[in-house]
Amino acid sequence: MNAAAATAMPEFRAIYEDFFDYVWRTLRRMGVREADLADAAHEVFVVVHRRLPDFDPARPLAPWIGGIVYRVAVHEQRRARHRRERLTAPDDLPRPTSSRDPEQAALAAERARRVLMALRALDIKRRAVFVMHELDGLACPEIAEALGVPLNTVYSRLRAARTRFRAALERMRERGEL
Repeated sequence: MNAAAATAMPEFRAIYEDFFDYVWRTLRRMGVREADLADAAHEVFVVVHRRLPDFDPARPLAPWIGGIVYRVAVHEQRRARHRRERLTAPDDLPRPTSSRDPEQAALAAERARRVLMALRALDIKRRAVFVMHELDGLACPEIAEALGVPLNTVYSRLRAARTRFRAALERMRERGEL
């Protein structure tokens, strides 16, 4: 691939197709209710479409989109607070699909439920860093750029998020939920 092709502006349709699952999954991990996921995902792609001319094609897309997802999730959290609703309820979790072995599907759904429950113990700023780093595999400098915060803030939030995530899992274990 030549340098011009490597820095070509990506087309919106390709971004949508390549990143829809990532956006949906990340919004859920950020605590957006199942009932609001479609609207939130739509909002993410509206922002992507509007801001695409400002995107630097030499940079990776995932952190840029992750930053947009974070801001949309924060907005959803604020809206839910005004509606006095909880963001991710256990009933909103995915149901096992028949495409896999039923036992494996049930175990995977249970693991996902536990992770989402433990993520609820984190405030949105720490949750965003934790999700982007631990679950999506983004590097801390990419996260700092995507969220518009200093790199040391990302490291601090990540350290605190790991501690609180572990503590939430431990509380679940003590209550017999694990």
